[in-house]
Amino acid sequence: MTLPSTESAPCLPARTAHPPQALHLPHGAWDTHAHVIAGDARHPFVSQRTYTPPPVSADDYVAMLDAVGLEHGVLIQISVHGVDNGPIVQALQRHPLRLRGVGAIDGSESDEALWRLREAGVCGVRVNELFAGGSSADQLQRIADRCRPLGWHVDLALHGHRLRELAPVLRGLNVRLVVDHMGWCRTAQGVTHPDFQAVLDLARMDNCWTKLSGAYRVSSQAAPFDDVAPFVQALVRAAPERTVWGSDWPHVAITDPTRMPEPGMLLDALQSHMDDPAQLQAVLVDNPLRLFGQPGTPVHG
Repeated sequence: MTLPSTESAPCLPARTAHPPQALHLPHGAWDTHAHVIAGDARHPFVSQRTYTPPPVSADDYVAMLDAVGLEHGVLIQISVHGVDNGPIVQALQRHPLRLRGVGAIDGSESDEALWRLREAGVCGVRVNELFAGGSSADQLQRIADRCRPLGWHVDLALHGHRLRELAPVLRGLNVRLVVDHMGWCRTAQGVTHPDFQAVLDLARMDNCWTKLSGAYRVSSQAAPFDDVAPFVQALVRAAPERTVWGSDWPHVAITDPTRMPEPGMLLDALQSHMDDPAQLQAVLVDNPLRLFGQPGTPVHG
C-alpha cells in the first residue's frame, strides 16, 4: 500500500544530459521511462506526496532526447500528479511523432475519457505504490479490467516483495504487464533472493515485460553500477525479446547530488552490463517499438 506523506521533500533538478561515451546508440533508440511535471495552477501537485519536484516540460524532455541521441520517449505518470493525466496528454499533443504515454486512473473514469487518452497516445496505466499519490495495487483487477478493451498494459511500480505477494493475482489479469526498474530489488540482496526470483518468474511470462531502468536507485555502488549487471543479465536471459530500457529522467526524489545520474551515463552503464550489440539493438529499438507502437500511429491492442 502507498503510505501517506506529511512531508514532501524538495528534490534536485536533473543534470545536463550528454550522449553516451562508450555506447554507440542504434538508430531509433527509445527511452521508455521519463516524466513531465507541471505543478502549476492548472495541474497542481497532490497534497499527500513524498517529494516536491521542479517542473519539466515536454520541450525540456525532447531537448534531452535530442542531446543524448534518442529518437522516442515514453512519459510515465508521476505520483505527484495523482490521476491528473493532463501534463502527459499535452506533451503527447505537442510531440506526437516522438512520444507515447502511460497514465494513471482510479477505475471510475468513463469509457469516453479513456478512449480520448488512447487517441492522444496513451498506451498503458501505472500502478505505483512506491510514492504517496500513486495508485494502489489493491485496484489491480479493476484497473486491468478497464485496460483490457483498450489494449493497454499495466505498468507496475512495486517493490519486489509486493510483486512476489501479488504474483498469483498478476498471473490472472490477462493483460500485458510491465515491471518498472527491474522490480525495485536492491542489489545487496543478490539475484538469488526470493523477491528477485519472483520478478524473474514474472518476466518469463509471455505477457510480461521488464524495464532495465533505475540502476542508480537499486545499486549500492556508484556508476557504472557494476552490482546491477547480474540482475540485468538474468532478466535478459529470461526474456530477451521483452526487456526495454528507460532513463527515469528527470530522476525525481533524489536529494544527494552525488547520486544524481544523467542519461548518457546510464546508457554507458547499460552497455557495461550487457555488451552485446544485437541485444542492445533489441532492448533500445526493437522491443520498445513492439511494446509501445510507433508514435504518431494509433495505439495498438
